[in-house]
Amino acid sequence: MTDHCTTTVGSYLADRLEEIGLKHYFAVPGDYNLVLLDRILENKNLEMISCCNELNAGYAADGYARATGGASAVFVTYSVGGLSLLNAVAGAYAEDLPVIAVSGGPNTNSEAEFEMLHHTLGKLDYDYQRDIFSKVTAEAVTIRDPHEAPTKIDHAIQTALRFRKPVYIEIACNIADAITSKPNVRSFGGPTASDPVSLKAAVDHVANLLNNAAKPVLVSGVKLRSFGAEENFHKLADASGYAIASMPNAKGFFDEQHPNYMGIYWGPVGSPGCGEIVDSSDLCLFAGPTFTDYTTTGHAALVDPSKVIQARPNSVVCPNQTFSNVKLSEFLEQLAPRITANDASMVAYKRIQEDPPALSAGAPETPLSTRQLVSRVQQMLTADSAVIAETGDSWFNGMQLNLPTGSRFEIQMQYGSIGWSVGALLGYCIGAPERRPIALIGDGSFQLTAQEISTIIRYNLNPIIFLINNGGYTIEVEIHDGPYNNIKNWNYADLVHVFNAADGNGWSGKAATEGELDEAIKTAKSHNGPAFIEVLIDRDDCSKNLLVWGSHVAKNNGRPPRVN
Repeated sequence: MTDHCTTTVGSYLADRLEEIGLKHYFAVPGDYNLVLLDRILENKNLEMISCCNELNAGYAADGYARATGGASAVFVTYSVGGLSLLNAVAGAYAEDLPVIAVSGGPNTNSEAEFEMLHHTLGKLDYDYQRDIFSKVTAEAVTIRDPHEAPTKIDHAIQTALRFRKPVYIEIACNIADAITSKPNVRSFGGPTASDPVSLKAAVDHVANLLNNAAKPVLVSGVKLRSFGAEENFHKLADASGYAIASMPNAKGFFDEQHPNYMGIYWGPVGSPGCGEIVDSSDLCLFAGPTFTDYTTTGHAALVDPSKVIQARPNSVVCPNQTFSNVKLSEFLEQLAPRITANDASMVAYKRIQEDPPALSAGAPETPLSTRQLVSRVQQMLTADSAVIAETGDSWFNGMQLNLPTGSRFEIQMQYGSIGWSVGALLGYCIGAPERRPIALIGDGSFQLTAQEISTIIRYNLNPIIFLINNGGYTIEVEIHDGPYNNIKNWNYADLVHVFNAADGNGWSGKAATEGELDEAIKTAKSHNGPAFIEVLIDRDDCSKNLLVWGSHVAKNNGRPPRVN
């Protein structure tokens, strides 16, 4: 911690970031944030991870927050840096990740003297970046007075942790080095507690509904993790005896080795038998769900609202009753002991349960298919694995994986920004060094953010990356094809040698057959550093579920306008 006699605005922020558990932050320098970075670097308990550009730094902060379960921080310069970061912060907002975005700002004298500044829009407007970020953050503050810095910094951090959303802090370039108060002792708690009266009423009402249902089921949703409710959802699952499903963007949030786990509820592209049991149930409790066109396959997976209970982050919505100011984790925790065990839905599922199709390896010279790639990835998974699946066919291939207890699975399904996975992989490796992430990345997505492979090499991280080269934007092809879905092919594996230069330790290989893939995986697993395998797949080889899903989403997108 910084001595109070020398506490600057920058060192105050660094101490607060350390206090809430950060060990790293991501940064791209620029003249408006250089002094701020000097002050942050003085805190030896925080390590700076230097990124190639601001968008990737934001994606890395996204991945770090996922890996640690806490907050993350990213530092950029004003305007040209901040607006490059914006898309990643918007994605973090959509995905409920407390990313703390910090930007340097113009000198405080510039506004008073009406100066036209570089890196700006060429207007006398000094607040436009903060105004823009206010649309994609839970709080956006500008610090131009060192005496106000502690209050504003603390408020922004508290907001990020309480609401699980990004916040924006802009610090004028001549204020970062100004003396301010030392960080006084305080707590930065998470979400507030439930209203006890409303909580009790919700638990009483839902317990009565579930205990009187014939075949109730539970479905885990994506907000379980963001709002700290995974453990209590497991307790409810154990107590209930119900059949359990997960929504696609919540894959891995519930133990897939649990005896009552059915699979992914995703309408026509979900796990075999899972959708039939959920849809035929007389009462479904969805815990932390989001119902979008993507998670419902173009709204093809919609349970009758009269049979649905939604436990949301701050409320419980029943068919004819809503309870507000009820926190998700507390609700699930108190509901569990009130449930009478009922295995009717699980018995029904076992009647129709299908064994996964057997997939035997072909001859070594057999051309690769996505199915064979996924089968190899399945064999690689351990309790310490984390699968990072890029937007596209990797979603659908990843859904086929049977995750061991303890392993994790990450996708960005709400925001769906292609290119997200490369930066997120960097952040995940930094935030969870005990895991060896496996990334599934399509060639089209990779071309957006490929530079950050060099950062992964720079810090000698150890992911195994499968670059799926099939010559285009496959997910877009299946929604609506056109010449815009074609891309220029690269020698992807050779990029690792470019990024290695004289001092890197990245390894890369290329596989077009099953035998070549087996050899590449063997080498990658034994390599102590980043491993990159370019997998050559036919352009028309994609998951069957992507074809089905794409047609439903295209139909939903293509609805004609209503005429009044």
